[in-house]
Amino acid sequence: MTHQENSSAAGVLLSFVIGGLAGAALAILFAPRPGRETRELIGDRMKDGLAKGRELKDEVVGRSQQIRDQAVDFVEERKGRLGSAIEAGQQAYREARDRG
Repeated sequence: MTHQENSSAAGVLLSFVIGGLAGAALAILFAPRPGRETRELIGDRMKDGLAKGRELKDEVVGRSQQIRDQAVDFVEERKGRLGSAIEAGQQAYREARDRG
């Protein structure tokens, strides 16, 4: 995953968390409750939102590492095949040269 893709994923994650927190805060603020109760509820919701954001971040990071590892494995496999093909071509050339 490129740096730009990581930045984009982080931006989406941050937007998601901020949007969720803002929505929860507005819903709580417009609910008819005493001030102290409202502040406690906002605090609890923010903690929950941050925890979910961290979980989502860990999931995204883990998945991006898996994709990167798969890409590295794929490239290494292709590189090995290419090396084998080059070696076979060189061997065929040497054999043809030695016969001729």
